Amino acid sequence: MKNSLMARPILNIEELEFRPWSRGDKFEAKLGAIGLKLGAQKLGYNLTVLPPGKKAFPFHNHRVNEEMFFILEGSGEVRIGSERHAIRVGDVIACPAGGPETAHQIVNTSQADLKYLAVSTTLSPDIAEYPDSKKYGVLAQLPNAEGKLESVRFITHAQATADDYWQGEE
Repeated sequence: MKNSLMARPILNIEELEFRPWSRGDKFEAKLGAIGLKLGAQKLGYNLTVLPPGKKAFPFHNHRVNEEMFFILEGSGEVRIGSERHAIRVGDVIACPAGGPETAHQIVNTSQADLKYLAVSTTLSPDIAEYPDSKKYGVLAQLPNAEGKLESVRFITHAQATADDYWQGEE
């Protein structure tokens, strides 16, 4: 029986449409959505292209979701917890859910593009922590009135708290 969500179960990476992504002078990438195009439901996957000297995302960890990266082209380094590791074509990188010791970030330290396949579980909600900036975020995919998933993202500093849980509840 064919899954009605899957228009086509195969996508060649030559067919990807890349969305440019940048923030300041440190973060820049092109992201090619794969999982959503194929109707994936429990895994998210995309092809990420990092130009020389760039990072796609801040150093972070997930408390719920697990990520895996497979290096397709180029070289660079991955920062995991307090360590840095050289990466190259053919490397598979595991980033399990956990605390700051599992925080990760891929950096293109070469003079050519770095391309990698990113795969992750898509459990919702998730808590992401950003050890460098001392922030955390609550990330969720929630159905709207039409039943389509919408993203909800709340990012704050770790020390921020509400004045009083009961404030305004009398």
